[in-house]
Amino acid sequence: MSERANSIDGVAKTIAEILKDKKYSIDYYQREYKWETKQLAELVTDLTAKFLQLYSPDHKRTAVGGYPGYYLGSIIISQKGNQPFVVDGQQRLTTLTLLLTYLRRLQSELGTPEVKIDELIYSESYGEKSFNLDVADRNDCMQGLFEQGEYEAPPESVESVHTLVARYGEIDGLFPDELKGDALPYFIDWLKDRVQIVQITAYNDDDAYAIFETMNDRGLKLTPADMLKGYLLANIDDGLPRAKANDLWRSWMRRLDDLGEGLSADFLKTWLRSQYSTKIRERKKDAKPQDWDRIGTEFHRWLRGDSKRIGLTSSDAFGTFVTRDLDFYARQYERLSQAEMTFDPASPLRFIRFNADHRFTLQDQMLLAPLRIDDDAASIDTKLEIVGRFVDILLAWRVWNFRATDYSTMQYGMTALMFRIRGLSTTELARELHRYLLNEDETFDSNDDLLMHQQNRGQLHKILARLTDHVTTQSGQASNYVELTSGTGVKYEVEHIWANHAERHTDEFAHESDFARHRNRIGDLLLLPKQHNGSYNDDTYEQKRPRYFSQNLLAASLDPQAYEKNPGFVRFVRNTGLDFRAYDAFTAKSVTERGDLYRSIAKKVWDPEKLLRVAGIAEAE
Repeated sequence: MSERANSIDGVAKTIAEILKDKKYSIDYYQREYKWETKQLAELVTDLTAKFLQLYSPDHKRTAVGGYPGYYLGSIIISQKGNQPFVVDGQQRLTTLTLLLTYLRRLQSELGTPEVKIDELIYSESYGEKSFNLDVADRNDCMQGLFEQGEYEAPPESVESVHTLVARYGEIDGLFPDELKGDALPYFIDWLKDRVQIVQITAYNDDDAYAIFETMNDRGLKLTPADMLKGYLLANIDDGLPRAKANDLWRSWMRRLDDLGEGLSADFLKTWLRSQYSTKIRERKKDAKPQDWDRIGTEFHRWLRGDSKRIGLTSSDAFGTFVTRDLDFYARQYERLSQAEMTFDPASPLRFIRFNADHRFTLQDQMLLAPLRIDDDAASIDTKLEIVGRFVDILLAWRVWNFRATDYSTMQYGMTALMFRIRGLSTTELARELHRYLLNEDETFDSNDDLLMHQQNRGQLHKILARLTDHVTTQSGQASNYVELTSGTGVKYEVEHIWANHAERHTDEFAHESDFARHRNRIGDLLLLPKQHNGSYNDDTYEQKRPRYFSQNLLAASLDPQAYEKNPGFVRFVRNTGLDFRAYDAFTAKSVTERGDLYRSIAKKVWDPEKLLRVAGIAEAE
């Protein structure tokens, strides 16, 4: 064996040095690309927030070369001959490639001075593109995202492809508006030339995986969480107090990371923001990062600087901060994370799942904000339900009115609201959030022409699932929300009641475009299993209607049999007075009537008065 085969290199490299004209492989036994919205949001927010701390509009682009470097962790490479294999770091490298692909398209759309980054995404040989992460079953997807900015994953695609498409589609909402302009080339320069990753390279697999195990299993990979832990423990008296705090810290960080990758770091940021941040960076030029922003990028440094303000003035205070405060909020954060991934239709935490399905990652800080250490279990659950319901209503209203619900759009407003609800009692919390909703101008009544388009199709899928589930459960049947939305087993899709045949409706629409618009109104939409949707998509309404009876109750309600053979549904219709009706023919007027019915159901599902009732307040003030 050569001397080189036994050597190990470790060197800090810029993103450009890591990716430029490189081709990394991933062994077949490596796991899929699994990053969720939380991990993507954390990376994009960390990078953009750090850059905005450094950038000023009066800087020349050459000034970026003097900006401080930013460390983004480490990757481990096993070099097999001329081919590097990623042992640790594929999630981060894949996400960086997605971000660079997005930035490439954004430059083109905005017409800003172009920073050449193609060579960081792919290399070309004999006219063929190959991507820096060379994984055969992802190449078509990456090609589609690179060339068109979108890709429709075939159902049989591997998990990574579906995840790549989902995460790419979320980047624009996470990327700050302040950088979608003159600052964009500055940011791209900084990202590729000033952001650094430590690349550790071994020249055989045994060494590479030994390094991986050592850094991850033995805790030698120094992270902001490690540095925060070191600072806190150093200020707790040696002996039993420090040992107790250390054991509790290690236990919680392990439990959270077992629940989801990077969840421990996300918890620390969410906890500290929810309880101790007081300001967020204003949305204007030259605004300075505030404590909310700093916690997101350097919470360990922030806590050292603000320790006295939050009461860390003695060994006992430091100890209590870990053994009482961290323990309490970590326990609640664990519950929130579990509620995002599971569904219990009877749980007060069910709204957390609904909001997570809309990719609304800002809810965690809002959920923790009103919780107090001395709250009993019932009060905690009530507060979590009130906040969860509030977010659920606000998101539904925004979707209904074509308003964005992405991280970047809602970050400032929801964080400002978080400051206001911190530590409130259940009644104070319900009144504050109820008052906020009453001051909203856009509700279900402000838009009577909700249309489906390419950008809101996924959101309307969730809205229709909730309407369908409400009709189902209120008719005495088991919840079918997860079945309608999860995509596992039977896959449900948004189905148009009208087939896409304008020639069948010339008596009502003179122009094909008018037909197409009316066809996309919410009253013409249902959720049906994909195989059913595909098998009779072109059929007339009269052919489809008897088949709808065998589907979910919202679809079945179009057929007269639903009112003859389902006593639970009939009782629900009678008790609510909702204008359900069967249709022999489904006309333009029927679409409008059906849309009005959906709005009426939505008002019952997303009713602001329920915030007060949950808190035991009889009626609005």
